[in-house]
Amino acid sequence: MQYEVRHTCSRGVISRVEISCYSALLAVAAFWLAACPFSVWVGKWLLGKDIRRYGDGNPGAFNVFRAGGWKAGVLALVLDIGKGVPFVALAHYYFELPMVVVMVVGLCAILGHAYTPLLRFQGGKALAVIAGVLLALPQHEMVISVVVFMLLSFLFIEPDAWRVMFGVTASLIYLAITKGISLEPLFMISVIAILVVKYFDELKTTPRLGGKLGGWFRSRRTADLGRH
Repeated sequence: MQYEVRHTCSRGVISRVEISCYSALLAVAAFWLAACPFSVWVGKWLLGKDIRRYGDGNPGAFNVFRAGGWKAGVLALVLDIGKGVPFVALAHYYFELPMVVVMVVGLCAILGHAYTPLLRFQGGKALAVIAGVLLALPQHEMVISVVVFMLLSFLFIEPDAWRVMFGVTASLIYLAITKGISLEPLFMISVIAILVVKYFDELKTTPRLGGKLGGWFRSRRTADLGRH
Protein backbone atom coordinates (compact mmCIF):
# COMPACT_ATOMS: atom_id res chain seq x y z
CA MET A 1 0.00 0.00 0.00
CA GLN A 2 1.44 3.38 -0.98
CA TYR A 3 0.72 6.64 0.78
CA GLU A 4 0.63 9.97 -0.91
CA VAL A 5 3.88 11.80 -0.33
CA ARG A 6 3.20 15.18 1.22
CA HIS A 7 6.61 16.38 2.33
CA THR A 8 10.29 15.84 1.73
CA CYS A 9 13.15 16.50 4.11
CA SER A 10 16.87 15.83 4.40
CA ARG A 11 16.09 12.34 5.73
CA GLY A 12 13.93 11.45 2.74
CA VAL A 13 10.23 11.60 2.01
CA ILE A 14 7.54 11.63 4.68
CA SER A 15 4.15 10.15 4.00
CA ARG A 16 0.87 11.73 4.99
CA VAL A 17 0.43 9.15 7.77
CA GLU A 18 3.89 9.87 9.17
CA ILE A 19 3.25 13.60 9.09
CA SER A 20 -0.01 13.08 10.98
CA CYS A 21 1.63 10.86 13.60
CA TYR A 22 4.62 13.14 14.17
CA SER A 23 2.38 16.20 14.28
CA ALA A 24 -0.01 14.70 16.82
CA LEU A 25 2.77 13.40 19.07
CA LEU A 26 4.68 16.67 19.04
CA ALA A 27 1.54 18.74 19.64
CA VAL A 28 0.49 16.60 22.61
CA ALA A 29 4.02 16.56 24.02
CA ALA A 30 4.31 20.35 23.65
CA PHE A 31 0.98 20.85 25.43
CA TRP A 32 1.84 18.63 28.39
CA LEU A 33 5.36 19.95 28.84
CA ALA A 34 4.01 23.50 28.91
CA ALA A 35 1.21 22.38 31.24
CA CYS A 36 3.80 21.65 33.94
CA PRO A 37 3.55 24.66 36.31
CA PHE A 38 7.28 25.06 36.85
CA SER A 39 6.93 28.51 38.41
CA VAL A 40 4.46 27.24 41.00
CA TRP A 41 6.73 24.30 41.78
CA VAL A 42 9.83 26.50 42.04
CA GLY A 43 8.00 28.86 44.39
CA LYS A 44 6.83 25.96 46.54
CA TRP A 45 10.06 23.96 46.63
CA LEU A 46 12.66 26.75 46.78
CA LEU A 47 10.76 29.54 48.52
CA GLY A 48 8.15 27.60 50.45
CA LYS A 49 5.49 29.95 49.10
CA ASP A 50 2.44 29.84 46.86
CA ILE A 51 3.30 32.42 44.21
CA ARG A 52 -0.37 32.75 43.31
CA ARG A 53 -0.78 34.77 46.51
CA TYR A 54 1.52 37.48 45.14
CA GLY A 55 1.13 40.20 42.55
CA ASP A 56 -1.70 39.51 40.14
CA GLY A 57 -2.14 35.91 41.29
CA ASN A 58 -0.74 34.61 38.02
CA PRO A 59 1.11 31.25 38.28
CA GLY A 60 3.98 32.58 36.21
CA ALA A 61 7.65 33.40 36.64
CA PHE A 62 7.23 37.10 37.44
CA ASN A 63 5.33 36.27 40.61
CA VAL A 64 8.27 34.13 41.70
CA PHE A 65 10.30 37.35 41.62
CA ARG A 66 7.56 39.10 43.60
CA ALA A 67 7.55 36.29 46.16
CA GLY A 68 11.04 37.37 47.11
CA GLY A 69 13.63 35.31 45.33
CA TRP A 70 15.50 36.62 42.28
CA LYS A 71 17.48 33.41 41.87
CA ALA A 72 14.30 31.37 42.00
CA GLY A 73 12.68 33.92 39.67
CA VAL A 74 15.42 33.55 37.08
CA LEU A 75 15.16 29.77 37.28
CA ALA A 76 11.38 29.89 36.87
CA LEU A 77 11.64 32.31 33.94
CA VAL A 78 14.19 30.11 32.15
CA LEU A 79 12.02 27.03 32.71
CA ASP A 80 8.89 28.78 31.46
CA ILE A 81 10.66 30.10 28.36
CA GLY A 82 12.12 26.65 27.83
CA LYS A 83 8.65 25.11 27.65
CA GLY A 84 8.12 26.65 24.24
CA VAL A 85 11.41 25.59 22.68
CA PRO A 86 12.06 21.82 22.45
CA PHE A 87 9.11 20.40 20.54
CA VAL A 88 8.83 23.38 18.20
CA ALA A 89 12.53 22.97 17.46
CA LEU A 90 12.10 19.22 16.96
CA ALA A 91 9.19 19.76 14.59
CA HIS A 92 11.17 22.15 12.43
CA TYR A 93 14.84 21.25 12.67
CA TYR A 94 14.70 17.48 13.15
CA PHE A 95 11.46 16.25 11.59
CA GLU A 96 11.37 19.17 9.13
CA LEU A 97 7.59 19.20 9.16
CA PRO A 98 5.55 21.76 7.20
CA MET A 99 5.63 25.20 8.80
CA VAL A 100 1.92 25.15 9.54
CA VAL A 101 2.51 22.06 11.71
CA VAL A 102 5.45 23.72 13.47
CA MET A 103 3.30 26.72 14.34
CA VAL A 104 0.45 24.51 15.57
CA VAL A 105 2.92 22.75 17.87
CA GLY A 106 3.94 26.18 19.17
CA LEU A 107 0.32 27.16 19.79
CA CYS A 108 -0.23 23.90 21.68
CA ALA A 109 2.66 24.81 23.98
CA ILE A 110 1.14 28.25 24.61
CA LEU A 111 -2.29 26.74 25.32
CA GLY A 112 -0.76 24.13 27.61
CA HIS A 113 0.72 26.83 29.83
CA ALA A 114 -2.31 29.12 29.66
CA TYR A 115 -4.86 26.38 30.40
CA THR A 116 -2.95 23.71 32.26
CA PRO A 117 -5.12 20.85 33.55
CA LEU A 118 -2.67 20.55 36.45
CA LEU A 119 -3.96 23.85 37.86
CA ARG A 120 -7.62 23.25 36.97
CA PHE A 121 -7.12 25.14 33.68
CA GLN A 122 -6.09 28.30 35.57
CA GLY A 123 -2.70 28.70 33.94
CA GLY A 124 -0.41 31.64 33.40
CA LYS A 125 -0.58 34.44 30.89
CA ALA A 126 1.95 32.61 28.71
CA LEU A 127 4.29 35.50 27.88
CA ALA A 128 7.40 33.49 28.74
CA VAL A 129 6.20 30.47 26.76
CA ILE A 130 5.35 32.70 23.79
CA ALA A 131 8.91 34.03 23.97
CA GLY A 132 10.24 30.47 23.90
CA VAL A 133 8.08 29.52 20.92
CA LEU A 134 9.18 32.63 19.02
CA LEU A 135 12.83 31.83 19.73
CA ALA A 136 12.37 28.31 18.36
CA LEU A 137 10.58 29.40 15.18
CA PRO A 138 12.75 30.11 12.13
CA GLN A 139 10.86 33.31 11.23
CA HIS A 140 13.42 35.70 12.68
CA GLU A 141 11.68 38.75 11.23
CA MET A 142 8.60 37.92 13.28
CA VAL A 143 10.69 37.56 16.44
CA ILE A 144 12.48 40.87 15.83
CA SER A 145 9.23 42.73 15.16
CA VAL A 146 7.66 41.46 18.39
CA VAL A 147 10.75 42.41 20.42
CA VAL A 148 11.02 45.89 18.88
CA PHE A 149 7.36 46.79 19.28
CA MET A 150 7.20 45.31 22.77
CA LEU A 151 10.16 47.43 23.86
CA LEU A 152 8.53 50.52 22.38
CA SER A 153 5.31 49.75 24.20
CA PHE A 154 7.14 49.54 27.53
CA LEU A 155 8.59 53.00 26.89
CA PHE A 156 5.28 54.70 26.11
CA ILE A 157 2.26 52.82 27.42
CA GLU A 158 0.67 51.74 30.71
CA PRO A 159 -0.60 49.43 32.16
CA ASP A 160 1.24 46.18 31.42
CA ALA A 161 -1.71 44.50 29.69
CA TRP A 162 -1.90 47.26 27.11
CA ARG A 163 1.86 47.20 26.66
CA VAL A 164 1.65 43.55 25.71
CA MET A 165 -1.32 44.07 23.41
CA PHE A 166 0.28 47.05 21.67
CA GLY A 167 3.48 45.10 21.09
CA VAL A 168 1.87 42.03 19.53
CA THR A 169 -0.76 43.99 17.60
CA ALA A 170 1.84 46.32 16.09
CA SER A 171 3.86 43.25 15.13
CA LEU A 172 0.77 41.74 13.48
CA ILE A 173 0.18 44.92 11.46
CA TYR A 174 3.81 44.97 10.36
CA LEU A 175 3.73 41.31 9.33
CA ALA A 176 0.42 41.76 7.50
CA ILE A 177 1.92 44.62 5.49
CA THR A 178 5.22 42.91 4.72
CA LYS A 179 4.05 39.28 4.40
CA GLY A 180 0.44 39.61 3.25
CA ILE A 181 -1.81 36.62 3.84
CA SER A 182 0.69 34.11 5.20
CA LEU A 183 1.38 31.91 8.20
CA GLU A 184 3.16 34.59 10.23
CA PRO A 185 0.18 36.97 10.55
CA LEU A 186 -2.17 34.04 11.15
CA PHE A 187 0.08 32.79 13.93
CA MET A 188 0.15 36.25 15.52
CA ILE A 189 -3.66 36.48 15.33
CA SER A 190 -3.88 33.21 17.27
CA VAL A 191 -1.40 34.48 19.87
CA ILE A 192 -3.33 37.74 20.24
CA ALA A 193 -6.60 35.84 20.72
CA ILE A 194 -5.08 33.85 23.58
CA LEU A 195 -3.62 36.99 25.17
CA VAL A 196 -6.92 38.87 24.93
CA VAL A 197 -8.64 36.09 26.88
CA LYS A 198 -5.87 35.93 29.50
CA TYR A 199 -5.70 39.73 29.93
CA PHE A 200 -9.41 40.39 29.47
CA ASP A 201 -10.08 41.92 32.90
CA GLU A 202 -6.96 44.09 32.81
CA LEU A 203 -7.78 45.36 29.33
CA LYS A 204 -10.89 46.99 30.75
CA THR A 205 -8.54 49.68 32.08
CA THR A 206 -8.04 52.58 29.69
CA PRO A 207 -4.50 52.69 28.26
CA ARG A 208 -2.45 55.80 29.02
CA LEU A 209 0.95 57.28 28.39
CA GLY A 210 3.42 55.76 30.78
CA GLY A 211 6.87 54.29 31.06
CA LYS A 212 9.97 56.46 30.89
CA LEU A 213 9.23 58.34 27.67
CA GLY A 214 5.48 58.37 28.20
CA GLY A 215 5.96 59.92 31.62
CA TRP A 216 8.33 62.51 30.15
CA PHE A 217 5.81 63.50 27.45
CA ARG A 218 3.06 63.69 30.04
CA SER A 219 5.12 65.93 32.32
CA ARG A 220 6.05 68.21 29.42
CA ARG A 221 2.41 68.51 28.42
CA THR A 222 1.43 69.38 32.00
CA ALA A 223 4.18 71.99 32.15
CA ASP A 224 3.07 73.53 28.85
CA LEU A 225 -0.53 73.72 30.03
CA GLY A 226 0.62 75.39 33.22
CA ARG A 227 2.20 78.22 31.27
CA HIS A 228 -1.06 79.13 29.56
